[in-house]
Amino acid sequence: MDTDAARTRILDAAEELFYAQGVQTVGMDAVRTAAGVTLRRLYQLFPSKDDLVEAYLERRDRRWLAELAAHVDASADVPAERVLAVYDWLADWFARPGFRGCAFVNSYGELGATAPGVAGAARRHKEALRDYLAGLAEDAGAPDGTGVHLALLAEGAITLAALTRTPAPATEAREAARLLLAAGAGTGTTGSARVGTTADATT
Repeated sequence: MDTDAARTRILDAAEELFYAQGVQTVGMDAVRTAAGVTLRRLYQLFPSKDDLVEAYLERRDRRWLAELAAHVDASADVPAERVLAVYDWLADWFARPGFRGCAFVNSYGELGATAPGVAGAARRHKEALRDYLAGLAEDAGAPDGTGVHLALLAEGAITLAALTRTPAPATEAREAARLLLAAGAGTGTTGSARVGTTADATT
């Protein structure tokens, strides 16, 4: 098995186990067994568990944001509707089997105080989501700062959905986002048009 294939198998196994069971309850031997590699090979590619957790989060960050952006791009052309499509995607994610909330918040809660790399990965993910929403809000002509408010709605929906095991918080956050955009449109204070595509915010 070449290095790329082994790395992919290890990260696939780690993501499934860490997200479903929690980082601290899953040992490296369990990852090795699920990935079908030797323990020596695992440690060659990821010298410590923290290294593996960071790699898992970094890969999940790229895929999660790319999937969100792809849904928004495919769902709507009207700027305000593109904002609302974010919450439609969240509702779909919340309804998937195995949804356990935000992997970054979960990992930070377990390791953030002792693992700066994990804390950094969580912060970068949240900043990327906020920046992405800020770009959508700016395209929609919303006032400065609306992206932060939209991000808070999304984060609150993710947390409530994890606790309640229902996609309803996404629907409620979508309505709040609609009202926020409508209120912003009524103020006459809009951001300047943003050049580029939604992909800009996730690169």
